[in-house]
Amino acid sequence: MRPENQRLADLLREDQDTILRGWTAEYHVYTGGRGLSQNLETEQRAILKALETGLTADADTGSFDISAWNALRDTLARLSSARAAQGETADMTSGFVLALKRPLFDGLQRHRGDVDGQIAVVWAASSIVDRMAQWTVSTYQKTREEIIVRQQHELLELSTPVIKLWDGVLAVPVIGTLDSSRAQIVMETLLERLVNTGAELAIIDITGVPTVDTLVAQHLMKTVTAIRLMGAESIISGIRPQIAQTIVHLGIDLQGIITKSTLADALATAMRMTGHTVTRAV
Repeated sequence: MRPENQRLADLLREDQDTILRGWTAEYHVYTGGRGLSQNLETEQRAILKALETGLTADADTGSFDISAWNALRDTLARLSSARAAQGETADMTSGFVLALKRPLFDGLQRHRGDVDGQIAVVWAASSIVDRMAQWTVSTYQKTREEIIVRQQHELLELSTPVIKLWDGVLAVPVIGTLDSSRAQIVMETLLERLVNTGAELAIIDITGVPTVDTLVAQHLMKTVTAIRLMGAESIISGIRPQIAQTIVHLGIDLQGIITKSTLADALATAMRMTGHTVTRAV
C-alpha cells in the first residue's frame, strides 16, 4: 500500500472522533450556522468509512473514477441527492465536504512523519477531498436538473387538464403557448382519458391561447388526427376573429374539423351530437 494511503487510513481509524469534531466545527464556520445539521454525524461517518475503504484498497487519490472509490462515490451521490431535495445549495454541499480538509491536516500535523512523506500524504489528502467536493457538485447539479425536469412535466400536466363534462364527452382547456412538449402531453393525456372513459367526443378549447401560428396549428391537427384514429371526434373552440384571420393567411386547412368561436357554442354542438338537450325548468 502507498505510504500516504496507509497513513491516511490509520488516521481515520485511530483519530475519527477528533476528526469528526473538527469537521463539524469547520462546517459550521463555513456556513455561518446556516448549513443542514440533521443526520450530520451519520453522513460524516458514512463518508469517512467509504474513504477509509478506498484508501485501504490502495486507490489512487488522483483518480476518482476507478472502481476502488465506488463506495465513496455512491455515498457522496446519496448525500448530494438528499441535500438537493431538501433545498440545500451546491456551494453548501461542496463546502461540507471541503470542511474535512482542515481536520485531516490537523490530524496529520499531530502524527508527523518524515518531511518527504508528510508532503506526499498532505497532497494525497488534499487531492482526494477536492475530488470528493467536485463529485458532490456534479451529482448535485444532475439531481437538481432531474427535479426541475420532473417539476416542469408536472406543471405541464396540471396546466392541461382533461375534464369529463358528461358521459362520452371530454374537454381540454388550453391556456398559454402550445409548444411541442406541451402539445405532446395534451395528446398523450387526452388519448389516455379517451381510452379510460370510452368517450366519443373531445372539445379542445384554445380561447386561452394568445396566438396561433403554423406550429400551433400543426399540433392541433396532429391531436385531432390521433383522436380520430381512436374512433372519436373532436371540436376546436375559441376561434376568435384574429385567430381565424391568421389561419386563413397561413393557408392552414381545417376542413373536416368542427370549429366554434366560443366554448358555449362547442358545448351546445356536443350536446346535439350526443343526443342531449337542455330545458328550462318551469
